[in-house]
Amino acid sequence: MEEPSGARSGRLEALAAATPTSRERYVDFLRAASIVAVVFGHWFIGIIFWTGGIIGVHSAIGVTSGLWLATWVFQVIPIFFFVGGFANFVAYRSLAARNGGGVRRFLRTRAVRLLKPTALFVATWLLIEMVLHLIGRGGTGLVRGVRLGNTLPFGPLWFLGVYFVVVMASPVTIALHRRYGLVVPATMALGVIVADVLGLAGGVRGIRDANILLVWSLAHQLGYFYADGSLVRLGRRGHAAMAMVGLVALITLTNIGVYPRSMLGTDAGFFHLKLIERNSNMNPPTVCVLALTLWLVGLAMLARPWISRRLERPRPWKATIAANSMIMSLFLWHMTAYAAAVLLLYPLGLGHEGDSTATWWLERPIWELIPALFLTGIVLVVGRFERPRPRAGAVGT
Repeated sequence: MEEPSGARSGRLEALAAATPTSRERYVDFLRAASIVAVVFGHWFIGIIFWTGGIIGVHSAIGVTSGLWLATWVFQVIPIFFFVGGFANFVAYRSLAARNGGGVRRFLRTRAVRLLKPTALFVATWLLIEMVLHLIGRGGTGLVRGVRLGNTLPFGPLWFLGVYFVVVMASPVTIALHRRYGLVVPATMALGVIVADVLGLAGGVRGIRDANILLVWSLAHQLGYFYADGSLVRLGRRGHAAMAMVGLVALITLTNIGVYPRSMLGTDAGFFHLKLIERNSNMNPPTVCVLALTLWLVGLAMLARPWISRRLERPRPWKATIAANSMIMSLFLWHMTAYAAAVLLLYPLGLGHEGDSTATWWLERPIWELIPALFLTGIVLVVGRFERPRPRAGAVGT
């Protein structure tokens, strides 16, 4: 049964009022902002194809001059892993203090938080596929022929799979952090570099797949330094230096001819001759994503004092709480909402541009608004399945 709007508003008021002064509200803001950026970014860059009963999207970045630059700011998955590291460190430390250990409870709690809304998503789509099969549409709807890199509608699952592994390894990586500190991310960074050299220059097959865990674990590990205060104590100069090192590394690496400039994988090579990437920075992640992580985390820490002051105000903080209360639902279902928008708008003549033409740009507000309306309706139904029972200070931990 859907939660009444008055009850939701009252719950937000209660959670906002119960927030302890010690809470790092900025972490909740970064988590919400990063997922919202992913959602609207996926909708924005979509170029739709609908051929032979196959519906899908590919990225406009591969066919649009200069659009790659936006990925240096809006490819925010490193930030999500970063704030995940903070939240997992704090939650693990809290459970350890209360229970003298609490590893099993920590893992169980984190697993349920991730898997419960994911199970609902998967079960719903299995049901949809069964219905399509029964009515003779199975295998010709939204699934058959989905190409590598396509995000419609199951793209979010790869991200959650990696994040789940990283979170389940948290007790080990937290222990390593406490004992070895900076040696841990430095070792991970060295592993990324070695994997890239062996894979790209040495031709060693499969070695770069190690970067899937190394790169995202490193971003998660940096969150531990935020949680224990080390990163905050660097100060503005340290944060500016961190961002600058990352930016200079990005500029250098993307101009040596091995790495593409886009921080998103582009599938333009399947459909166009304008850009065929030899390598993707995301599949698997490269040392460029490591540099991107330093750049974005440095920027985020520079913005922290200004945004944190504004999060002390009731309205921005309640909006942050609201977004975090349905963050998994937003992420899991945003491409389903986009698929629904395609089914509505494509027959009306919208979304037919096979390139980033002037018409494609003019349609961008429509392809943000209509999926947002569908996603709002979906989240109102499924969002309650991911919300934990309210307790003081529990938002987003």
